[in-house]
Amino acid sequence: MKIKIFVTLKNGVLDPQGKAILHALESLDFAGVNNVRAGKLIELDVSDDVSDEEIQAMCEKLLANTVIEDFEIEKIEPTEMAQQ
Repeated sequence: MKIKIFVTLKNGVLDPQGKAILHALESLDFAGVNNVRAGKLIELDVSDDVSDEEIQAMCEKLLANTVIEDFEIEKIEPTEMAQQ
């Protein structure tokens, strides 16, 4: 099974990478972008017997720094993978 984990900074945490992206967009004359928050996407290919609790624990213990980051877990069902 494929799992996508989206990791983003919590609200209120400074995002220097997002600021750098915003300034780069402005310097390239892209107007209308008010703010940028950068995050990361982690894709896992796991066995069907890996539980939701185990995936949650992976995120909490390693994949996200839960002090400053939030995460969202998305399971990709086999039918969805065939359409991609």
